[in-house]
This record gives sequence, structure tokens and C-alpha cells, in this order.
Amino acid sequence: MKYALKVSERDNVITVLSKVKKSDLVKYMDNDDIKEVMAQDDIPLYHKIALCDIKEDENIVKYGENIGRASRDIVKGSHVHTHNVKDHRENLEEKE
Repeated sequence: MKYALKVSERDNVITVLSKVKKSDLVKYMDNDDIKEVMAQDDIPLYHKIALCDIKEDENIVKYGENIGRASRDIVKGSHVHTHNVKDHRENLEEKE
């Protein structure tokens, strides 16, 4: 069994705590519940897995913060990394 970390209730990805092989079940805590997701890809240590289907241009949320947007549709259980995430930079000038 493999394990991952989910920090915020808002997160739509989890971070794996060891290398994961395609078809491995990955367990994580969601509030007080233990849940699991099946990996759709091999996933390197400390990389992310989608907890749900994420549509192109939807936000990727890790640690409760938007860390980017999907550059294409991402299937639940898939590796989430630079190959399917595009930058989402905050425009601080607009906030002044």
C-alpha cells in the first residue's frame, strides 16, 4: 500500500510519499476518513495525483492554494505535473 498527503479540504490533488506504480492503491486522510485512489500512471516521489477528474483550465489546488491550471483534461488518479499543468501567476499589480 502507498500513502499520500492531503492538507486542505479544498485540495484536488494529493502528494505521494513514495514512488507509485500504475495500478497501485494510494491511501490518504480526508478529514477523519481514510480514502484511496488508484494510480493511473507511475508517479515519482513527492509528485501529485488527481483526486477527481480535472477539466482543462480548471485550477489545480494543493495545500488549499491554486498552484496552476490544467493544460488539458486530467483523469482521476493521474500524475499531475508540468506535462499537464500550466502556470497561473497572480497579477499583483491588479490588486493594488
